[in-house]
Parts: sequence; structure tokens; C-alpha cells
Amino acid sequence: MARKENPRHSVECIEEAEEAVNKLRTALERSGITLPSLRLEPASYARDVPCPLVELGRCTVDIVRMLTAVLPKEEGGVAR
Repeated sequence: MARKENPRHSVECIEEAEEAVNKLRTALERSGITLPSLRLEPASYARDVPCPLVELGRCTVDIVRMLTAVLPKEEGGVAR
């Protein structure tokens, strides 16, 4: 039997995903980093129960270096 999803849950899930993408975009911009293709991936809306995926997109090698520079340096750890 197929699981019936609450339409409100789907809307909330998409809104939360959009908010997360906007927060990531803002945080990256504070570090001088722009990912031009950063967005919610449209095909992820096509599922019976939408589960948004984030498209980080392509970037130059210089942007990769900038991202590496601002990420935590600890191996296997999470920045605290």
C-alpha cells in the first residue's frame, strides 16, 4: 500500500530547503564565495513525495580552493 503524504508536509519541506539554501548562499558570500548554480534541484520536486535536493553546481578551481580554505582543518571532525 502506497504511503499518502500530507501536502502541508511537502510544502514545509520545500520551504525549509529554500531557507537552508539561502542561508548557505549568505554564508558563502560572507567568505567571498559565489556558487552561481546553487539552488534547489527542480527534478527533486517531481517525486510523489517531494524531497528537495540541493544543486551546488559547477565552480572554478579558484572557488574550490576558497571553499577548502574556509572549511574546518580537522580530519574526521566537525567544526564546533
